[in-house]
Amino acid sequence: MAANEADEEATVSLVDVLEEDEELEQEASAVLGGSDSEKCSYPEGYVKRQALYACNTCTPKGGEPAGICLACSYKCHEGHELFELYTKRNFRCDCGNDKFGEMECKLFPEKEKANSGNKYSHNFFGLYCTCDRPYPDPEDELPDEMIQCIICEDWFHGRHLGCVVPESVELQEMICESCMNKSPFLWTYAAHVAVPPVLKVCKAEEEGKVEVEHDEDETKPEKEVSESTEDNKQVEVNGTAGCKRKLQELEDTSAEGSCSGCRLGEMKASGQSRAQQGAVFWPSAWRTKLCSCTHCKNLFVDAGVAFLLDETDTVLAYENKGKTTEQAGGVEGRDPLMSALNNLNRVQQLEIIHEYNDMKTELKDYLQTFAAEGKVVTPEDIRHFFEQQQTRKRRRANAGQYYCS
Repeated sequence: MAANEADEEATVSLVDVLEEDEELEQEASAVLGGSDSEKCSYPEGYVKRQALYACNTCTPKGGEPAGICLACSYKCHEGHELFELYTKRNFRCDCGNDKFGEMECKLFPEKEKANSGNKYSHNFFGLYCTCDRPYPDPEDELPDEMIQCIICEDWFHGRHLGCVVPESVELQEMICESCMNKSPFLWTYAAHVAVPPVLKVCKAEEEGKVEVEHDEDETKPEKEVSESTEDNKQVEVNGTAGCKRKLQELEDTSAEGSCSGCRLGEMKASGQSRAQQGAVFWPSAWRTKLCSCTHCKNLFVDAGVAFLLDETDTVLAYENKGKTTEQAGGVEGRDPLMSALNNLNRVQQLEIIHEYNDMKTELKDYLQTFAAEGKVVTPEDIRHFFEQQQTRKRRRANAGQYYCS
């Protein structure tokens, strides 16, 4: 009975492992977003969203930033040190243009000298956040998650966002404080639509009291608060240092010319507000609550954030596209190995468990060598791995026959 129970546990363990691997495959498909691994995306123009990389070997820091598509990362930059940029909107592949000197793209060499519509940041040199550090950072021992701003598309450490990161952040979108200040009318939406800011609550170790950490301005005299608020009006507007008058002009513009029934106008008239500091997190489907009247559309266009009105612009929509593409391309919806388990006896199942665990360990060790050297794993590399597995299996089989009497 005990042996049967152990076998059953082992069988369930294998099923769990296979299901876990299937989830990892789905996550990989989501990240790639249905990007083509064989053809350069350049002919498609400025792709709405795609998997992007930057090559530190070809375009290191100190030069001009450049981004390459998934296929070029495989075919043109194999063995190079690459930075995975995840996804950027409206980007056209740079591989082989003037930024790469004499190098030509192997997949589509007929490229213009530069892509003027592309937008770049320090991400293309492997740096992120306001701290301008790499990720992972070998000098940073603090565990922290990286969260992407949906406007500037930079990645930030949770502790550098100027606010408490809410739970279930993976289901939400985030706009950093800098981008909020560049489009100040978004603060009005934040007061009505965004996830309410979380207060930091801590327990006093000695007194046993619960204290709520307030902003420093709340503890200052009224006069000092007024002065500090005026000082904080010195924000960046459209990427350049602006003054409080410029910010006020942008705020006034959002209130002028509002159409009848304008949601933004109604929100401003309610008088409801929130502190204009720190990053802002937005719940699922918040974009559907943005006003799309003629005046507000122009407001979004002038601020350079018209894409916020497009629900298909979200990273979630991009990831779902990748999952759908993968499912549509599959021959069967269910893993054939999963389906075959029910047709095997206990001994065969245990043999598969041992073989599977050995293969998984060897594959992990094999892939770690690529990670250590910053190399991209190509389909050819995977095929080479399994060819080696087959060779070793044949050697073991032949050795067994030799020693059999």
